[in-house]
Amino acid sequence: MQNFDLVIFGITGNLAQKKLLPALVSLEKKKLLPKKIKIIGVARHKPSIPKELINKFKYIEGDVEKDRDLYSKIKKSLKNPNHIYYLATYPTLYSKILTSLHKNGKEKLIIEKPLGKDLKSAKSLDILLHKYFKEEQIYRIDHYLGKVTYQNILIFRFGNELFEPLLNKNYVDHIQITAAEKIGIEDRGSYFDNTGTLKDVGQNHLLQMLVAATCEAPNEFTNAAVTAERIKILEKLVPHPKDIVFGQYKGYLKEKNVEKNSKTDTFFAMKTEINDDCWEGVPIYIRAGKCLPKSAAEISIVFKVPKNRLFHKHELGKLPNVLTYRVQPNEGIDIKFLTRHPSLKLNLDQDLLQFSYADRANNTIPDAYEKLIFDAITGDQTFFNDAKEVEASWKFIDKLVEKKIEPTIYNKSSWGPSSANKLIEKDGRKWILQ
Repeated sequence: MQNFDLVIFGITGNLAQKKLLPALVSLEKKKLLPKKIKIIGVARHKPSIPKELINKFKYIEGDVEKDRDLYSKIKKSLKNPNHIYYLATYPTLYSKILTSLHKNGKEKLIIEKPLGKDLKSAKSLDILLHKYFKEEQIYRIDHYLGKVTYQNILIFRFGNELFEPLLNKNYVDHIQITAAEKIGIEDRGSYFDNTGTLKDVGQNHLLQMLVAATCEAPNEFTNAAVTAERIKILEKLVPHPKDIVFGQYKGYLKEKNVEKNSKTDTFFAMKTEINDDCWEGVPIYIRAGKCLPKSAAEISIVFKVPKNRLFHKHELGKLPNVLTYRVQPNEGIDIKFLTRHPSLKLNLDQDLLQFSYADRANNTIPDAYEKLIFDAITGDQTFFNDAKEVEASWKFIDKLVEKKIEPTIYNKSSWGPSSANKLIEKDGRKWILQ
């Protein structure tokens, strides 16, 4: 592995302190960092640095907008010919940072969401990035793509022949995707109130979950091939602006840094579909929100119940088979199926065939940031977003917010406004995760 300098702008921020530094510590303990790596942290205040990284770390104090000498200080601190710049800052600072960086053609750039706030701003961001970097140098992070359990969906589908032939409109009744959080916005008011749940997690995490569950198998497991299949699904998604519900949890307006009359959504539920031969006519229900009863992220594929099922007249005999990918918590895969109850009379049970990472002895799941930082170091862009992918997702989301309705207030620890239930129940279905 080549030595390199990792320059982190915003080293004192929550992202760097809670995610990036712990990920680097884990990589260091696993001996997956180069021996001569130099980690340079840039901020206005001195950060807290884990002891494992002290000998590899250098702090440079400065304001990225106002300090004229900051970038010359960074340049002088660079020791290796290869550089990775991590912009763990507000997007409003990108332009100043990018125009001031010393470049030698061997750099990589890592940036975080938000990757724009709509299609227009996403395109503007891409123009800015491509002014200084080639696409193969840019690593846009959606940390859901770095989750082992997310990537396991692709392995399950395309590494086995058992279920993939059934994942299409001929056998699937509908798909449900839920990303629930028990917590509220906590200390993110200044960012979240200008964004909302649909744009904060719907445009990225939820659509990526949908893509993993429905994309076609790539011809080969490479960045170009996998990304191409993700983009195809995003471009085929059909927006239904009349089939979307927005909610806001009671008490949100009292949160820190939230406008007193804010109409920001802390919950959404919507219906969509994929316009292609494989999934045509299969409804997809997606919801996400804060202050819900539990924290969970999962995808459920609900199969059709054939009219001629042999045991359809028995109690439970009409229950569907359900394939569920649990991204978090209790990471794994479940399959609901019918079995015979162990009694003298013929009765049915619904049971689970289950794979769980927690069942593995001494198993620890790498953090998503650990995986993505390692991929960036090694030059693997497979589980990062590219420009076309980001723009395709925003094009879909923009259609849903052109005439955005006012959010309905819902109680904390509920599953959002009642209209979210009506959205799916009007089609004769119910949310599985309750």
